[in-house]
Amino acid sequence: MVGNHVADIVARYGQHGGGVPDALTDYITAHSGYDYNEHGRTGNSHAEFVPDSVIDRFCILGSPAEHLSKLKDLEKLGVDQFSVYLQHDAKSATLEAYGEHIIPYVDEQVTATS
Repeated sequence: MVGNHVADIVARYGQHGGGVPDALTDYITAHSGYDYNEHGRTGNSHAEFVPDSVIDRFCILGSPAEHLSKLKDLEKLGVDQFSVYLQHDAKSATLEAYGEHIIPYVDEQVTATS
């Protein structure tokens, strides 16, 4: 679905505007015909839509240890928020893995104030 959001930004601000890196906007022109009903599913016929370079730069894949390593690298660059998208076949397993192996190590405890 991120491709849809990037496409909306490109439509509004142009190919090289709106603060979105060129690495994301450059692949949007090839997205016609992409079936978002198959997004993230095993055997997706549109998997080639997102090039490996975009996945390597903007996604986190691998074991929990690899996720933590990349999140720590991103934190050093100033990233202080991330999102988990459960738009694939293993939603429950991914959510459980994040709850058990990722969030406890990146979660800063914040006390609510009135």
